[in-house]
Amino acid sequence: MAVHPLHQWYGMPFGLVTDLYELTMAHGYWKKGWYNRRAVFHLSFRKQPFAGDFSMACGLDLAVAFLQNWRFDPADIQYLGSLRDANGFSLLEEGFLNYLQRTKFSCNVDAIPEGNVVFPNEPLLRVEGPLIQAQLFETALLNLVSFSTLVATKAARIVRAAKGDEVVEMGLRRAQGFNGGITATRSAYIGGCLGTSNVLAGRLFGIPLRGSHAHSWVQTFDDELSAFRSYAEQQPDNCIFLVDTYDSIQGIRNAIQVGHELKTRGHDLAGIRLDSGDLVVLAKEARKMLDKAGFRKTVIMASNDLDEYSIYELKQNKAPIDVWGVGTRMVTAYDQPALGGVYKLSAIQNEKGEWEPSIKKSNQAIKTSIPGILQVKRLYKKGKPVGDAIVDELSPFEKLRIRDFKTNQPIDLNYSEEEPLLQPIFREGEYVYKAADLAGIRQFGMEQSQLFEKVNAENYPVGLELCLAGKRTELLNER
Repeated sequence: MAVHPLHQWYGMPFGLVTDLYELTMAHGYWKKGWYNRRAVFHLSFRKQPFAGDFSMACGLDLAVAFLQNWRFDPADIQYLGSLRDANGFSLLEEGFLNYLQRTKFSCNVDAIPEGNVVFPNEPLLRVEGPLIQAQLFETALLNLVSFSTLVATKAARIVRAAKGDEVVEMGLRRAQGFNGGITATRSAYIGGCLGTSNVLAGRLFGIPLRGSHAHSWVQTFDDELSAFRSYAEQQPDNCIFLVDTYDSIQGIRNAIQVGHELKTRGHDLAGIRLDSGDLVVLAKEARKMLDKAGFRKTVIMASNDLDEYSIYELKQNKAPIDVWGVGTRMVTAYDQPALGGVYKLSAIQNEKGEWEPSIKKSNQAIKTSIPGILQVKRLYKKGKPVGDAIVDELSPFEKLRIRDFKTNQPIDLNYSEEEPLLQPIFREGEYVYKAADLAGIRQFGMEQSQLFEKVNAENYPVGLELCLAGKRTELLNER
Protein backbone atom coordinates (compact mmCIF):
# COMPACT_ATOMS: atom_id res chain seq x y z
CA MET A 1 0.00 0.00 0.00
CA ALA A 2 1.36 3.41 -0.96
CA VAL A 3 2.03 5.99 1.73
CA HIS A 4 -0.06 9.10 1.37
CA PRO A 5 2.35 11.97 0.60
CA LEU A 6 0.74 14.29 3.15
CA HIS A 7 1.63 11.90 5.94
CA GLN A 8 5.13 11.36 4.62
CA TRP A 9 5.84 15.07 4.27
CA TYR A 10 4.22 16.44 7.37
CA GLY A 11 4.45 13.40 9.65
CA MET A 12 1.19 14.23 11.37
CA PRO A 13 -2.11 12.41 11.94
CA PHE A 14 -5.10 13.36 9.82
CA GLY A 15 -7.77 14.16 12.41
CA LEU A 16 -7.82 17.85 11.48
CA VAL A 17 -8.32 17.19 7.77
CA THR A 18 -11.97 18.14 8.02
CA ASP A 19 -14.32 21.13 7.89
CA LEU A 20 -15.35 22.91 11.07
CA TYR A 21 -19.02 22.01 10.73
CA GLU A 22 -18.11 18.31 10.81
CA LEU A 23 -16.62 18.88 14.27
CA THR A 24 -19.55 20.95 15.55
CA MET A 25 -21.98 18.25 14.35
CA ALA A 26 -19.84 15.56 15.95
CA HIS A 27 -19.85 17.60 19.15
CA GLY A 28 -23.64 17.71 18.96
CA TYR A 29 -23.86 13.92 18.52
CA TRP A 30 -21.59 13.51 21.54
CA LYS A 31 -23.77 15.83 23.61
CA LYS A 32 -26.77 13.67 22.68
CA GLY A 33 -24.94 10.62 23.98
CA TRP A 34 -24.78 8.97 20.56
CA TYR A 35 -21.31 7.49 21.08
CA ASN A 36 -22.24 4.06 19.78
CA ARG A 37 -25.09 4.89 17.42
CA ARG A 38 -24.15 3.54 14.01
CA ALA A 39 -24.81 5.08 10.62
CA VAL A 40 -24.11 4.47 6.95
CA PHE A 41 -22.75 7.10 4.55
CA HIS A 42 -22.17 6.68 0.82
CA LEU A 43 -19.75 8.64 -1.36
CA SER A 44 -20.88 9.12 -4.97
CA PHE A 45 -21.06 11.71 -7.75
CA ARG A 46 -24.06 13.07 -9.63
CA LYS A 47 -22.94 13.70 -13.22
CA GLN A 48 -20.33 12.27 -15.54
CA PRO A 49 -17.41 14.70 -15.78
CA PHE A 50 -16.38 16.29 -19.09
CA ALA A 51 -19.84 15.51 -20.52
CA GLY A 52 -18.45 12.01 -21.02
CA ASP A 53 -19.88 8.53 -20.88
CA PHE A 54 -17.82 6.97 -18.07
CA SER A 55 -15.64 7.67 -15.04
CA MET A 56 -12.78 5.69 -13.55
CA ALA A 57 -12.77 5.01 -9.81
CA CYS A 58 -9.58 6.18 -8.16
CA GLY A 59 -8.20 7.33 -4.83
CA LEU A 60 -9.06 4.30 -2.70
CA ASP A 61 -5.49 3.65 -1.61
CA LEU A 62 -5.13 7.27 -0.51
CA ALA A 63 -8.38 6.96 1.42
CA VAL A 64 -7.04 3.80 3.09
CA ALA A 65 -3.86 5.61 4.15
CA PHE A 66 -5.95 8.49 5.51
CA LEU A 67 -8.16 6.21 7.57
CA GLN A 68 -5.20 4.26 8.94
CA ASN A 69 -3.59 7.51 10.09
CA TRP A 70 -6.78 9.15 11.33
CA ARG A 71 -6.46 10.31 14.92
CA PHE A 72 -6.09 13.45 17.02
CA ASP A 73 -2.76 14.02 18.72
CA PRO A 74 -2.27 16.27 21.79
CA ALA A 75 -1.33 19.27 19.63
CA ASP A 76 -4.57 18.84 17.64
CA ILE A 77 -6.61 18.72 20.83
CA GLN A 78 -4.85 21.78 22.19
CA TYR A 79 -5.64 23.68 19.01
CA LEU A 80 -9.30 22.61 19.03
CA GLY A 81 -9.52 23.63 22.68
CA SER A 82 -8.44 27.15 21.70
CA LEU A 83 -11.41 27.67 19.38
CA ARG A 84 -14.04 30.11 20.62
CA ASP A 85 -17.63 30.91 19.70
CA ALA A 86 -19.03 34.39 19.03
CA ASN A 87 -19.26 35.13 22.76
CA GLY A 88 -15.73 34.01 23.52
CA PHE A 89 -16.66 30.69 25.09
CA SER A 90 -15.03 27.37 24.16
CA LEU A 91 -16.51 26.11 20.91
CA LEU A 92 -15.95 22.46 21.81
CA GLU A 93 -16.26 21.09 25.34
CA GLU A 94 -13.28 19.54 27.07
CA GLY A 95 -15.10 16.23 27.51
CA PHE A 96 -15.67 16.02 23.76
CA LEU A 97 -12.03 16.78 23.05
CA ASN A 98 -10.95 14.05 25.45
CA TYR A 99 -13.35 11.70 23.64
CA LEU A 100 -11.75 12.60 20.29
CA GLN A 101 -8.25 11.95 21.58
CA ARG A 102 -9.27 8.49 22.84
CA THR A 103 -11.21 7.54 19.70
CA LYS A 104 -9.70 5.04 17.29
CA PHE A 105 -10.90 4.30 13.78
CA SER A 106 -13.32 1.35 14.03
CA CYS A 107 -15.62 1.54 10.99
CA ASN A 108 -16.52 -0.94 8.28
CA VAL A 109 -15.61 0.42 4.85
CA ASP A 110 -16.51 -1.03 1.46
CA ALA A 111 -15.37 0.48 -1.83
CA ILE A 112 -15.22 -0.06 -5.56
CA PRO A 113 -11.59 -0.96 -6.36
CA GLU A 114 -9.55 1.54 -8.32
CA GLY A 115 -9.58 1.24 -12.10
CA ASN A 116 -13.24 0.21 -12.34
CA VAL A 117 -15.47 2.12 -14.74
CA VAL A 118 -18.23 3.73 -12.67
CA PHE A 119 -21.34 5.82 -13.25
CA PRO A 120 -23.29 8.62 -11.52
CA ASN A 121 -25.21 7.78 -8.32
CA GLU A 122 -23.22 4.59 -7.73
CA PRO A 123 -21.58 4.57 -4.30
CA LEU A 124 -17.82 4.50 -4.81
CA LEU A 125 -17.33 4.06 -1.10
CA ARG A 126 -19.54 3.05 1.84
CA VAL A 127 -18.74 3.84 5.47
CA GLU A 128 -20.65 2.05 8.24
CA GLY A 129 -19.80 2.64 11.86
CA PRO A 130 -20.13 5.02 14.80
CA LEU A 131 -21.95 8.14 13.63
CA ILE A 132 -19.34 10.54 15.02
CA GLN A 133 -16.48 8.86 13.16
CA ALA A 134 -18.34 8.42 9.89
CA GLN A 135 -19.35 12.09 9.94
CA LEU A 136 -15.80 13.33 10.55
CA PHE A 137 -14.44 11.42 7.53
CA GLU A 138 -16.63 13.26 5.02
CA THR A 139 -14.35 16.09 3.95
CA ALA A 140 -11.14 14.09 3.56
CA LEU A 141 -12.74 11.16 1.74
CA LEU A 142 -14.46 13.49 -0.70
CA ASN A 143 -11.20 15.32 -1.29
CA LEU A 144 -9.15 12.19 -1.91
CA VAL A 145 -11.61 10.12 -3.93
CA SER A 146 -13.29 12.88 -5.96
CA PHE A 147 -10.14 14.55 -7.25
CA SER A 148 -8.41 11.24 -7.93
CA THR A 149 -11.43 9.94 -9.86
CA LEU A 150 -11.66 13.17 -11.83
CA VAL A 151 -8.02 13.08 -12.98
CA ALA A 152 -8.01 9.33 -13.64
CA THR A 153 -11.08 9.83 -15.83
CA LYS A 154 -9.44 12.70 -17.71
CA ALA A 155 -6.32 10.61 -18.23
CA ALA A 156 -8.34 7.62 -19.45
CA ARG A 157 -10.09 9.87 -21.99
CA ILE A 158 -6.73 11.19 -23.20
CA VAL A 159 -5.22 7.71 -23.42
CA ARG A 160 -8.26 6.53 -25.33
CA ALA A 161 -7.85 9.40 -27.81
CA ALA A 162 -4.18 8.47 -28.30
CA LYS A 163 -5.27 5.04 -29.58
CA GLY A 164 -2.34 2.99 -28.30
CA ASP A 165 0.34 5.69 -28.44
CA GLU A 166 2.31 6.38 -25.28
CA VAL A 167 1.02 9.18 -23.03
CA VAL A 168 3.32 10.78 -20.46
CA GLU A 169 2.01 13.00 -17.65
CA MET A 170 4.05 16.22 -17.36
CA GLY A 171 1.91 18.54 -15.26
CA LEU A 172 3.46 19.01 -11.81
CA ARG A 173 4.48 22.62 -12.44
CA ARG A 174 0.88 23.56 -13.27
CA ALA A 175 -0.84 21.47 -10.58
CA GLN A 176 -2.74 22.86 -7.60
CA GLY A 177 0.09 22.57 -5.11
CA PHE A 178 2.53 19.74 -4.44
CA ASN A 179 -0.14 17.54 -2.90
CA GLY A 180 -2.48 18.03 -5.84
CA GLY A 181 0.38 17.29 -8.20
CA ILE A 182 1.29 14.04 -6.44
CA THR A 183 -2.33 12.86 -6.38
CA ALA A 184 -2.82 13.87 -10.01
CA THR A 185 0.27 11.95 -11.14
CA ARG A 186 -0.87 8.79 -9.38
CA SER A 187 -4.37 9.14 -10.80
CA ALA A 188 -3.11 9.81 -14.32
CA TYR A 189 -1.03 6.64 -14.16
CA ILE A 190 -4.07 4.61 -13.13
CA GLY A 191 -5.92 6.26 -16.02
CA GLY A 192 -3.39 4.76 -18.42
CA CYS A 193 -0.43 7.14 -18.69
CA LEU A 194 2.83 5.31 -19.28
CA GLY A 195 4.96 7.49 -17.03
CA THR A 196 5.51 10.89 -15.48
CA SER A 197 8.04 13.68 -15.18
CA ASN A 198 7.19 13.95 -11.45
CA VAL A 199 10.22 12.58 -9.61
CA LEU A 200 8.67 12.48 -6.13
CA ALA A 201 5.69 10.52 -7.46
CA GLY A 202 8.16 8.17 -9.10
CA ARG A 203 9.77 7.54 -5.74
CA LEU A 204 6.54 7.28 -3.74
CA PHE A 205 4.58 5.09 -6.14
CA GLY A 206 7.13 3.47 -8.45
CA ILE A 207 5.75 5.23 -11.52
CA PRO A 208 8.22 5.17 -14.46
CA LEU A 209 9.94 8.51 -15.03
CA ARG A 210 10.20 10.18 -18.42
CA GLY A 211 11.66 13.48 -19.57
CA SER A 212 13.80 15.41 -22.02
CA HIS A 213 15.14 18.94 -21.42
CA ALA A 214 13.78 22.49 -21.41
CA HIS A 215 14.36 25.48 -23.67
CA SER A 216 16.62 26.93 -20.97
CA TRP A 217 19.17 24.18 -21.63
CA VAL A 218 19.50 25.30 -25.22
CA GLN A 219 19.50 28.99 -24.30
CA THR A 220 22.49 28.61 -21.98
CA PHE A 221 24.75 27.57 -24.89
CA ASP A 222 26.10 29.69 -27.73
CA ASP A 223 24.06 27.72 -30.24
CA GLU A 224 21.52 24.87 -30.39
CA LEU A 225 23.91 22.36 -31.92
CA SER A 226 26.36 22.78 -29.03
CA ALA A 227 23.52 22.34 -26.56
CA PHE A 228 22.39 19.09 -28.19
CA ARG A 229 25.97 17.78 -28.33
CA SER A 230 26.56 18.51 -24.66
CA TYR A 231 23.30 16.84 -23.67
CA ALA A 232 24.18 13.80 -25.78
CA GLU A 233 27.54 13.50 -24.05
CA GLN A 234 25.84 13.41 -20.66
CA GLN A 235 22.69 11.45 -21.57
CA PRO A 236 23.67 9.32 -24.59
CA ASP A 237 20.83 6.82 -24.11
CA ASN A 238 18.19 9.37 -23.10
CA CYS A 239 18.36 11.91 -25.90
CA ILE A 240 14.96 13.39 -26.65
CA PHE A 241 15.81 16.82 -28.03
CA LEU A 242 13.39 19.73 -27.72
CA VAL A 243 13.77 21.24 -31.18
CA ASP A 244 11.66 24.42 -31.15
CA THR A 245 13.71 26.86 -29.05
CA TYR A 246 14.56 28.93 -32.13
CA ASP A 247 13.43 27.27 -35.35
CA SER A 248 11.83 23.82 -35.36
CA ILE A 249 13.06 22.66 -38.78
CA GLN A 250 16.63 23.70 -38.04
CA GLY A 251 16.26 22.09 -34.64
CA ILE A 252 15.33 18.80 -36.31
CA ARG A 253 18.39 19.10 -38.55
CA ASN A 254 20.61 19.67 -35.53
CA ALA A 255 19.05 16.71 -33.74
CA ILE A 256 19.73 14.50 -36.76
CA GLN A 257 23.36 15.66 -36.93
CA VAL A 258 23.90 14.82 -33.26
CA GLY A 259 22.03 11.55 -33.85
CA HIS A 260 24.62 10.53 -36.44
CA GLU A 261 27.37 11.38 -33.95
CA LEU A 262 25.63 9.25 -31.32
CA LYS A 263 25.53 6.30 -33.73
CA THR A 264 29.31 6.43 -34.16
CA ARG A 265 29.56 5.94 -30.40
CA GLY A 266 27.14 3.02 -30.32
CA HIS A 267 24.03 4.94 -29.23
CA ASP A 268 20.86 6.03 -30.96
CA LEU A 269 18.72 9.16 -31.15
CA ALA A 270 15.78 8.34 -28.86
CA GLY A 271 13.48 11.11 -30.00
CA ILE A 272 12.64 14.72 -30.64
CA ARG A 273 9.97 16.84 -28.96
CA LEU A 274 7.73 19.42 -30.62
CA ASP A 275 6.24 21.97 -28.23
CA SER A 276 4.86 24.73 -30.45
CA GLY A 277 3.72 25.60 -33.94
CA ASP A 278 1.54 23.60 -36.30
CA LEU A 279 2.07 20.13 -34.89
CA VAL A 280 0.55 18.40 -37.92
CA VAL A 281 2.88 20.09 -40.40
CA LEU A 282 5.95 19.88 -38.17
CA ALA A 283 5.41 16.24 -37.22
CA LYS A 284 4.98 15.18 -40.86
CA GLU A 285 8.10 17.07 -41.90
CA ALA A 286 10.05 15.72 -38.95
CA ARG A 287 9.08 12.14 -39.81
CA LYS A 288 10.25 12.61 -43.41
CA MET A 289 13.54 14.10 -42.30
CA LEU A 290 14.20 11.45 -39.66
CA ASP A 291 13.31 8.54 -41.95
CA LYS A 292 15.45 9.91 -44.77
CA ALA A 293 18.38 10.20 -42.36
CA GLY A 294 17.93 6.60 -41.22
CA PHE A 295 16.27 7.32 -37.88
CA ARG A 296 13.09 5.36 -38.44
CA LYS A 297 12.93 4.24 -34.80
CA THR A 298 13.37 7.75 -33.42
CA VAL A 299 10.09 8.79 -31.83
CA ILE A 300 8.34 12.12 -32.24
CA MET A 301 6.98 13.46 -28.98
CA ALA A 302 4.47 16.31 -28.85
CA SER A 303 3.47 18.59 -26.00
CA ASN A 304 1.88 22.09 -25.84
CA ASP A 305 -1.43 22.15 -23.89
CA LEU A 306 -2.68 18.85 -25.23
CA ASP A 307 -5.89 17.10 -24.19
CA GLU A 308 -8.18 14.43 -25.64
CA TYR A 309 -9.75 16.88 -28.09
CA SER A 310 -6.49 18.19 -29.58
CA ILE A 311 -5.00 14.68 -29.69
CA TYR A 312 -8.09 13.39 -31.49
CA GLU A 313 -7.82 16.22 -34.03
CA LEU A 314 -4.11 15.59 -34.58
CA LYS A 315 -4.78 11.89 -35.08
CA GLN A 316 -7.56 12.70 -37.54
CA ASN A 317 -5.05 14.78 -39.50
CA LYS A 318 -2.61 11.85 -39.46
CA ALA A 319 0.12 13.64 -37.52
CA PRO A 320 2.87 10.97 -37.10
CA ILE A 321 3.29 11.55 -33.37
CA ASP A 322 4.38 8.60 -31.25
CA VAL A 323 4.38 9.98 -27.69
CA TRP A 324 2.09 12.58 -26.15
CA GLY A 325 3.33 14.71 -23.27
CA VAL A 326 0.25 16.02 -21.48
CA GLY A 327 0.39 18.39 -18.54
CA THR A 328 -1.90 21.24 -17.53
CA ARG A 329 -5.13 20.03 -19.05
CA MET A 330 -4.78 16.60 -17.46
CA VAL A 331 -3.58 17.29 -13.92
CA THR A 332 -5.94 20.23 -13.41
CA ALA A 333 -8.88 18.52 -15.17
CA TYR A 334 -8.85 21.78 -17.11
CA ASP A 335 -12.39 21.83 -18.51
CA GLN A 336 -14.05 20.61 -15.29
CA PRO A 337 -12.19 21.43 -12.08
CA ALA A 338 -14.34 19.34 -9.71
CA LEU A 339 -16.16 16.01 -9.84
CA GLY A 340 -19.07 17.14 -7.67
CA GLY A 341 -18.75 14.27 -5.24
CA VAL A 342 -21.24 13.94 -2.37
CA TYR A 343 -21.22 12.03 0.92
CA LYS A 344 -24.72 11.29 2.14
CA LEU A 345 -26.23 9.65 5.20
CA SER A 346 -28.42 6.80 3.95
CA ALA A 347 -29.20 4.64 6.99
CA ILE A 348 -29.02 4.99 10.76
CA GLN A 349 -29.76 2.71 13.68
CA ASN A 350 -32.66 3.55 15.97
CA GLU A 351 -32.67 3.12 19.75
CA LYS A 352 -33.42 -0.59 19.34
CA GLY A 353 -30.40 -1.07 17.10
CA GLU A 354 -32.57 -1.56 14.00
CA TRP A 355 -31.51 -0.04 10.72
CA GLU A 356 -33.76 2.68 9.31
CA PRO A 357 -33.24 4.12 5.82
CA SER A 358 -32.59 7.85 5.62
CA ILE A 359 -33.20 10.14 2.66
CA LYS A 360 -32.29 13.71 1.75
CA LYS A 361 -35.12 15.29 -0.25
CA SER A 362 -34.75 18.10 -2.76
CA ASN A 363 -36.83 19.92 -5.36
CA GLN A 364 -33.95 19.07 -7.68
CA ALA A 365 -34.28 15.38 -8.46
CA ILE A 366 -30.53 15.06 -8.95
CA LYS A 367 -29.97 16.14 -5.31
CA THR A 368 -32.37 13.61 -3.81
CA SER A 369 -30.30 10.93 -2.09
CA ILE A 370 -30.71 7.15 -2.20
CA PRO A 371 -31.69 5.49 1.10
CA GLY A 372 -30.51 2.18 2.45
CA ILE A 373 -27.30 0.18 2.79
CA LEU A 374 -26.28 0.17 -0.84
CA GLN A 375 -24.36 -2.18 -3.08
CA VAL A 376 -23.67 -2.00 -6.82
CA LYS A 377 -24.22 -5.14 -8.85
CA ARG A 378 -22.54 -5.29 -12.24
CA LEU A 379 -24.43 -7.70 -14.48
CA TYR A 380 -22.85 -9.72 -17.28
CA LYS A 381 -23.93 -11.84 -20.22
CA LYS A 382 -21.18 -14.07 -21.59
CA GLY A 383 -18.52 -11.88 -19.99
CA LYS A 384 -19.94 -8.66 -21.37
CA PRO A 385 -21.36 -6.01 -18.99
CA VAL A 386 -25.05 -5.41 -19.69
CA GLY A 387 -26.01 -3.06 -16.85
CA ASP A 388 -25.46 -1.89 -13.28
CA ALA A 389 -28.04 -2.19 -10.51
CA ILE A 390 -27.87 -0.24 -7.25
CA VAL A 391 -29.44 -2.44 -4.60
CA ASP A 392 -30.32 -2.07 -0.92
CA GLU A 393 -28.91 -4.83 1.26
CA LEU A 394 -31.82 -4.24 3.64
CA SER A 395 -34.39 -5.09 0.93
CA PRO A 396 -34.76 -8.63 -0.46
CA PHE A 397 -35.05 -9.21 -4.20
CA GLU A 398 -34.96 -12.18 -6.54
CA LYS A 399 -34.10 -11.38 -10.15
CA LEU A 400 -32.68 -7.93 -10.71
CA ARG A 401 -34.72 -5.37 -12.57
CA ILE A 402 -33.85 -1.69 -12.54
CA ARG A 403 -35.43 1.70 -13.06
CA ASP A 404 -32.96 3.33 -15.41
CA PHE A 405 -31.71 6.77 -14.32
CA LYS A 406 -31.67 8.16 -17.86
CA THR A 407 -35.05 6.92 -19.10
CA ASN A 408 -36.82 6.50 -15.74
CA GLN A 409 -38.26 3.29 -17.20
CA PRO A 410 -38.15 -0.23 -15.74
CA ILE A 411 -35.68 -2.47 -17.56
CA ASP A 412 -35.34 -6.24 -17.52
CA LEU A 413 -31.62 -6.94 -17.85
CA ASN A 414 -30.79 -10.14 -19.67
CA TYR A 415 -27.89 -11.33 -17.55
CA SER A 416 -26.34 -14.59 -16.44
CA GLU A 417 -23.70 -13.44 -13.92
CA GLU A 418 -23.48 -10.68 -11.35
CA GLU A 419 -20.55 -9.09 -9.55
CA PRO A 420 -20.76 -6.95 -6.40
CA LEU A 421 -18.54 -3.92 -7.06
CA LEU A 422 -18.25 -2.68 -3.47
CA GLN A 423 -15.59 -4.83 -1.81
CA PRO A 424 -14.72 -5.07 1.92
CA ILE A 425 -11.80 -2.76 2.74
CA PHE A 426 -11.98 -2.40 6.55
CA ARG A 427 -13.83 -4.42 9.14
CA GLU A 428 -14.08 -2.76 12.58
CA GLY A 429 -11.10 -0.62 11.63
CA GLU A 430 -8.91 -3.53 10.49
CA TYR A 431 -7.64 -3.50 6.91
CA VAL A 432 -8.88 -6.65 5.15
CA TYR A 433 -8.43 -5.83 1.47
CA LYS A 434 -5.47 -6.91 -0.64
CA ALA A 435 -4.97 -4.32 -3.37
CA ALA A 436 -3.07 -4.99 -6.56
CA ASP A 437 0.16 -3.08 -7.07
CA LEU A 438 -0.12 0.22 -8.93
CA ALA A 439 0.97 -1.25 -12.27
CA GLY A 440 -1.70 -3.92 -11.90
CA ILE A 441 -4.35 -1.29 -11.13
CA ARG A 442 -3.28 0.67 -14.21
CA GLN A 443 -3.54 -2.44 -16.40
CA PHE A 444 -6.98 -3.23 -14.99
CA GLY A 445 -8.11 0.35 -15.60
CA MET A 446 -7.00 0.22 -19.22
CA GLU A 447 -8.85 -3.07 -19.70
CA GLN A 448 -11.96 -1.55 -18.17
CA SER A 449 -11.75 1.49 -20.44
CA GLN A 450 -11.40 -0.71 -23.52
CA LEU A 451 -14.23 -3.01 -22.40
CA PHE A 452 -16.70 -0.18 -21.89
CA GLU A 453 -15.70 1.46 -25.15
CA LYS A 454 -16.86 -1.75 -26.86
CA VAL A 455 -20.17 -1.94 -24.97
CA ASN A 456 -21.01 1.73 -25.67
CA ALA A 457 -20.95 3.22 -22.18
CA GLU A 458 -23.10 6.16 -23.30
CA ASN A 459 -26.15 3.89 -23.51
CA TYR A 460 -25.17 1.54 -20.70
CA PRO A 461 -28.17 1.04 -18.38
CA VAL A 462 -27.67 2.03 -14.74
CA GLY A 463 -30.46 2.32 -12.22
CA LEU A 464 -32.07 1.48 -8.92
CA GLU A 465 -33.30 -2.05 -8.27
CA LEU A 466 -37.11 -1.80 -8.48
CA CYS A 467 -37.78 -2.54 -4.80
CA LEU A 468 -35.28 0.16 -3.82
CA ALA A 469 -36.79 2.60 -6.31
CA GLY A 470 -40.21 1.97 -4.79
CA LYS A 471 -38.94 2.41 -1.24
CA ARG A 472 -37.28 5.68 -2.22
CA THR A 473 -40.59 6.94 -3.66
CA GLU A 474 -42.43 5.95 -0.46
CA LEU A 475 -39.96 7.86 1.70
CA LEU A 476 -40.21 10.92 -0.51
CA ASN A 477 -44.00 10.89 -0.21
CA GLU A 478 -43.79 10.63 3.59
CA ARG A 479 -41.77 13.80 4.01
